[in-house]
Amino acid sequence: MTATGADREAAGPTTRGYWWWERRRSVALDVGLALLSALECALEGVEFAGDTGLPVPAGVLFGLIAGAVLVVRRRWPIAVVLVAIATTPAEMGFLMGLVGLYTLAASDVPRRITAVLTGMSFMGTFIVTYVRLRQSVDEQADFGPAGWYVPLLSLFMSLGLTAPPVLFGLYIGARRRLMESLRERADSLERELSLLADRAEERAEWARTEERHRIAREMHDVVAHRVSLMVVHAAALQAVAPKDPAKAVRNAALVGDMGRQALTELREMLGVLRAGESVTAPVASVPLASVGQAAAAAAAAAAREDGPRLHEVETLVGESRAAGMTVELSVDGEARGYPPEVEQTAYRVVQEALTNVHKHAAGAKTWVRLAHRDAEVAMQVENGPSDAATADAGLPSGGNGLVGMRERVLGLGGVFVSGPTDAGGFRVSAVLPSRGAA
Repeated sequence: MTATGADREAAGPTTRGYWWWERRRSVALDVGLALLSALECALEGVEFAGDTGLPVPAGVLFGLIAGAVLVVRRRWPIAVVLVAIATTPAEMGFLMGLVGLYTLAASDVPRRITAVLTGMSFMGTFIVTYVRLRQSVDEQADFGPAGWYVPLLSLFMSLGLTAPPVLFGLYIGARRRLMESLRERADSLERELSLLADRAEERAEWARTEERHRIAREMHDVVAHRVSLMVVHAAALQAVAPKDPAKAVRNAALVGDMGRQALTELREMLGVLRAGESVTAPVASVPLASVGQAAAAAAAAAAREDGPRLHEVETLVGESRAAGMTVELSVDGEARGYPPEVEQTAYRVVQEALTNVHKHAAGAKTWVRLAHRDAEVAMQVENGPSDAATADAGLPSGGNGLVGMRERVLGLGGVFVSGPTDAGGFRVSAVLPSRGAA
């Protein structure tokens, strides 16, 4: 019962390739039964030849041919039963009749055909038995049984030769079909389990990939902005140190403050990752639910109260002004409380946009606009063309800033647009629903 279709197919030519037989033992069984049936019919053919006046060799040959038909019982069970019915008047082929009826009932032949052939076999056996018993009773003058004796005995003998093989064949056929059904269901369940395992692995890989992308975005947002400002201040420090030592001291203090802020944010992020170690074990030993819990826990931890908030945008703009950028901040509408993930995403969009201005448009004038609307919050960071008189700080770019912003905004069901302006600058716009994504 545990064998599957794949196991049966893997058996190969050792169990197939014998005409209509599936196994070698089936060949041996059918050939053995055919030999026994041929021998029985050949012996009964001697008596048949004597009763009909045929030569004995002809009767024996007829019996051998008729009995050997049993070898095809699996392929043509109807033919075997018909031959058994045809040889009933010759009083031969009893083994062939029994095995043929059993094979017919156990096969997939329609039940109406089985019922018709069973009835024909029963009537043939009943008639022949009745005639022979009547002749035997008439030949014995001193034996005078009642009138019901011959019909009743003929009925019992006919039922005994037809009912047991048919009933047993029906039972075996039903059992075989049940086994095939269970085997097919087992194969189907095995395939479904395999598909579920593949899907679970795909979902686990997707969860790992999403978590790596999220961590990469957080690291980029935390490090890129602070380090960019530190590089800008360091360049300014080199320029003003010989001329204005006091301003150089202030710039050095700003660089130190920004470095400490970057370290603090990195420690917070690493703390979030360490806090999720208990649920981010290797996927090979953890069920899929744990992988989903790990991703959810990390995402929730990233949006905790410790994360940046929208009201800190003014501080963010002040840091860029301190680095020498000309930035104007305008806020429309009344600020209100938003979900942590909405405020964090809005803050990161503004932060990354200002970082890109430091990298790609040194000395450009920049406008930061926030709009608090009924069901959404919008932000826009636009800069003009870079100032040729301002030295480029030489900040490297990985090309992932805009991609990360887009992923953040779309992940909350918002809209993100970016591109150059007609004035030669660049504009980044984003709109976030006030309640985040469902």
